[in-house]
Amino acid sequence: MTEFFQSYPWLLTLAALLGLMLAALFANFVVKSILLKILDRIVAKTAFGRDEELRRHGLVERMANIVPAQVIASGITLVPDLPASVTAVITNVALAVIVLMVAMVISAALNIVDTLYHRRSDARIKPIKGYIQVLKIAVYVIAALLMIATLVDRSPLILLSGLGAMAAVLILVFQDTLLSLVAGIQISSTGMVRVGDWIEMPSLNANGDVIEIALHTVQVRNFDKTITTIPIRKLVTDSFKNWRGMQESGGRRIKRSICLDQNSIGFLGPEDLRKLERFGLLETYLTQKQAEISQWNEKLGPRAQIAANTRRITNIGTFRAYVDTYLRNHPGVHKAMTIMVRQLEPGPEGLPLEIYCFTNTTVWTSYEGIQADIFDHLFAILPEFNLRVFQNPSGADLSTWALGNLPDKVAFAGN
Repeated sequence: MTEFFQSYPWLLTLAALLGLMLAALFANFVVKSILLKILDRIVAKTAFGRDEELRRHGLVERMANIVPAQVIASGITLVPDLPASVTAVITNVALAVIVLMVAMVISAALNIVDTLYHRRSDARIKPIKGYIQVLKIAVYVIAALLMIATLVDRSPLILLSGLGAMAAVLILVFQDTLLSLVAGIQISSTGMVRVGDWIEMPSLNANGDVIEIALHTVQVRNFDKTITTIPIRKLVTDSFKNWRGMQESGGRRIKRSICLDQNSIGFLGPEDLRKLERFGLLETYLTQKQAEISQWNEKLGPRAQIAANTRRITNIGTFRAYVDTYLRNHPGVHKAMTIMVRQLEPGPEGLPLEIYCFTNTTVWTSYEGIQADIFDHLFAILPEFNLRVFQNPSGADLSTWALGNLPDKVAFAGN
């Protein structure tokens, strides 16, 4: 056998290479099939082993891939009659693969750190995904430099010395990354946007909850379940609305008006007052108001005989007092926040009576239900105060008028 290999030395070299490949495959089999199983049994007894979300990052599998490359890098020098140049190339390639595998192991470890951090209660306040991505970029840049230095068999310091002249080019290439990193630091340090915030940015058609803050982008799940991706620097340079303050306050504002027909506004007569005095929400108001007006009118003396000189209770003022009391007693209105009922400037659509208050919940569906409940009641009780809502004539109104059934005020105006 020895004489045979001496006669054909290339066969010995080929056999040695084949043996080295088999040794690498065997090492890969041993590590993945035996050591990984043993490690899995150990890790399975911990929270990490039972957590599929953490195991999917493949940290252990990537570590195992280093072993075959190390076997080849160490064993290639034992192959006889192999040219030195070939040995150097294979060694350098194997070492470069080891560097790449180490970088991938570090990347997987950073993914695990990010996953564990997101389970913290304060993770949405200060997300670290952007910083994790920056670290990954740095790891892969360093790995790329080491791999190139290993392949060309030169010191990495030589490559680093040449990077000084390329600084301007690198800044230009990584301009977006640098701007995004600075924007991410500003957003994280100031708390402008957090995961879970409801933000509104009409210029980019974004209106929904922030679901992710990354290095370059912020993802917003809109209320129609679409996803809007916003460049993170846009949140620093452009204006947007963050509804977090409303959510943290515990109350959401109701600011809506009822437009009243100005022709229905007038004074309340004795019969009207007797009817409204039976309303529990108006009992205190009417008692105090009538006493106040009586004292005022008594001071007028003989001039009180002319109605225009006296003070009288109006239906709109009484209705405004009723709405204010109603809101203060409504179980869905936040009592510690502003409650106000005010008149706005009258216009072609009547006299707006604005209801300004806050609900005691920020849940969207509950908020809409409370708001609808309030206005359902107010619209329904308006006729009790001899008031009407202003409404532009509809097709049904015009058809009725065409048949001669005109409202009293319109018929009077026509005469």
